[in-house]
Amino acid sequence: MFPGVQKSTWNYDKTAKAYYFHRFYDFQPDLNTANPEVQAEILKIMGFWLQLGVSGFRMDAVPFIIAKKGADVTRPTEQYDMLRAFSEFLTWRKGEAIILAEANVLPDTDLKYFGESGERLQMMFNFDVNQHLFLALASSDSRPLVKALEDTKPRPPTAPWGQFLRNHDDLDLGRLNQKQRESVFAAFGPDPDMQLYQRGIRRRLAPMLQGDRRRLELAYSLMMTLPGTPVVRYGDEIAMGDDLRLPERNGARTPMQWSAEPNAGFTKSDKPIMPVISDGPYSFQHVNVAAQRRDPNSLLNSMERIIRMRKEVPEIGWGDFSFLPSGTPRVLAMKYTWRNNSVLCVHNLSSEPQEVHLSVPGADEANCTLVSLLSEDHSNPEKNGKHRILFEPYGYRWFRICGLDYLLKRSAI
Repeated sequence: MFPGVQKSTWNYDKTAKAYYFHRFYDFQPDLNTANPEVQAEILKIMGFWLQLGVSGFRMDAVPFIIAKKGADVTRPTEQYDMLRAFSEFLTWRKGEAIILAEANVLPDTDLKYFGESGERLQMMFNFDVNQHLFLALASSDSRPLVKALEDTKPRPPTAPWGQFLRNHDDLDLGRLNQKQRESVFAAFGPDPDMQLYQRGIRRRLAPMLQGDRRRLELAYSLMMTLPGTPVVRYGDEIAMGDDLRLPERNGARTPMQWSAEPNAGFTKSDKPIMPVISDGPYSFQHVNVAAQRRDPNSLLNSMERIIRMRKEVPEIGWGDFSFLPSGTPRVLAMKYTWRNNSVLCVHNLSSEPQEVHLSVPGADEANCTLVSLLSEDHSNPEKNGKHRILFEPYGYRWFRICGLDYLLKRSAI
């Protein structure tokens, strides 16, 4: 699992006088989840936290959790029914609670984790889209992302994808081929110290994008307009940096930077378990929540605005999506339709301005205007019915098709 760090998945414990299996580090022995008593204990722990009021759980490394383990197991076998048992217990105890699962698996096995009708997992991180999104950003080419979105389109209607940019691990590029991986490394983690396990990048988003506000906003807009539920990692909403002096993944796990007070307002302890970033352009004196809340033009306030707008566009979460020809792979145009309403989300992945001519299906009403939801850049059709739109470098638009009276047009089904 961790090439160059862990040499074996079996270690000998002197106290127990026995060998134990660990898929991850040697201080993290695996539980034998095939044992009914272990499963019962897991349910007890879930029940304890649900009673305290949590809204759900993040299940890490799902394929390994549900796999049969043992010295005689040469090919792991996943026990998918275990996921249904967890899900049934969860919804019985708290109907609106969810399991957000991490399963970095190939698209053709996704439904085994969701279940044919969503009876196993309520939500999964979409790693395939995540890796190809960064490939698209690195190459200014939307085609890898389009293919990943199409490959992961089949899913139960009640089981959405969790779409994300970064999480608390390295940016895993293991699903890309060698040439693609090298392209992403060159763009976002060129130094060997920025790379990890021969497949990942151990950096936060802001340093990967050189702190460029335009690129950051483009990336967040892309994530917010992908099919499913957007998942934002702590600190990314204020463009926190990383500390590559820390080992492995810890470089991207520094404490939240709340203010310019000692230890970034995170703790009163003289010695935090993980050091705060205290020097350089990403130090807590320069990047913190308190300062950005006071600045109306800060990234934090921009994120709050785009999140509010995302909540007003249910088509992205519930609708069917399609891709419109933009005339260039540098520009991604996605249309969502739900209950007789449509929105169009367009992103320029390039560092150069791009002019596109879009034919928008469903915009056949006379003088149908594309109403911009995030700015005043509305678009009226030309005589041929097409929309000619100029995008600045890393520009993006969210359009509601044919006006803002969508609530009056919304159908019941």
